[in-house]
Amino acid sequence: MPGEGAPAGRQVALIDLLDRLLNGGAVLTGDLVLSVADVDLVRINLRAVIHSITPDDPAPW
Repeated sequence: MPGEGAPAGRQVALIDLLDRLLNGGAVLTGDLVLSVADVDLVRINLRAVIHSITPDDPAPW
């Protein structure tokens, strides 16, 4: 969104970054493969959803 980001070269506090992340939510994904001699030994798929829970927007469970 225009005008909401920090200008180039400006530092942003970690708490402000976390506040924006939790207000909007985020989905994190990643894959990790451990292999030896081109043989895959371990494959891990990571998926996480990060979103704040408030009294107005309770958890789905």
